[in-house]
Amino acid sequence: MDRSERQDFFREVVALAPMAKGGNLPYRRLCREFGAERTCSEMILADKLVRGGERPLLRHHASEDAFGIQLAGKRPEVMADAAQMAVEHGARFVDLNFGCPIDLVVRKGAGAALLRKPAKLAAVVAAVREATDLPLVVKIRLGYSSEKLNCVTVARRAVEAGADAVVVHGRTRAQRYRHSARWDLIDQVAREVDVPVIGNGDIYTPWDLELRRRETGVRSFLVARGALIKPWIFRELATGEAWIPTVAERWAVLRRFVDFALEYFGDDERGLVRVERFFVWHMGFWHRWRPWTVADHAAHQPESLIQARAPQVDGDGDEALLASADEAVHDRVFRRVLDRDFPTA
Repeated sequence: MDRSERQDFFREVVALAPMAKGGNLPYRRLCREFGAERTCSEMILADKLVRGGERPLLRHHASEDAFGIQLAGKRPEVMADAAQMAVEHGARFVDLNFGCPIDLVVRKGAGAALLRKPAKLAAVVAAVREATDLPLVVKIRLGYSSEKLNCVTVARRAVEAGADAVVVHGRTRAQRYRHSARWDLIDQVAREVDVPVIGNGDIYTPWDLELRRRETGVRSFLVARGALIKPWIFRELATGEAWIPTVAERWAVLRRFVDFALEYFGDDERGLVRVERFFVWHMGFWHRWRPWTVADHAAHQPESLIQARAPQVDGDGDEALLASADEAVHDRVFRRVLDRDFPTA
């Protein structure tokens, strides 16, 4: 595959962002079913992978026909070895994570720590480029902190080293996932490099996507928390219209995830424990969904709707259970989904 073909792989796509825990195989499969054009593994630590760990994270479902493997690390030779393993396990592309803000990763000099060392970051990219001819994308943030917004410089260095595309998360490492994403800076990167730039941050509705397409030069997008709140967001982004599922349809989506999770983790006692753990974790996002309208979106600009106070759903009925933030209620919802004790019409 030549470089132009590799770059084309990342053009005009709306993809599910790689996410720790949230990007588990059953959930990726669910998002793929709703139209996610690309899926990617959870972040894999290259050092652990080459020593024999992290292997389950390499797996993907047959429906993930454009699946990538995301790697994090600081040593070029180790990252190159890990990339070769990604090829051997059927990856269609390799994603290098230079944006992870987690303290444990940053203290080891990986993830967002490399934003402070563009030359070292470029050396990692060059080593991986030498190891594989798969499409190669790097994920960065605006900078390590607001005092040094060096995303343009870092993106240029990554492209010079062989990256075929650059994901820009519109926040700094210090901001983690707080504050609204800076799409003006994502746009600046898109105008300064000659490879596809994939925007990441605050895509929760089809109107968010429309706004970013209208106001920036970005044409490819990653969706993270928006997909955790509603996996059907990819249907919305493809059609340009919000989908307001009925209560029964929402329960059915939860059951679809459980079906995929049981298939993956197993339906024995050990498997059920894992399925419940992931289900309850996902309920921490699913319960935030509300039927926002284009008027709601306009009323909250320039802030994202994720910052808006959700209208209260009162009572103890089927809809109220799905909207509850109470983990004890999430356990109840899981049991009802598992027993198929939920409305179907």
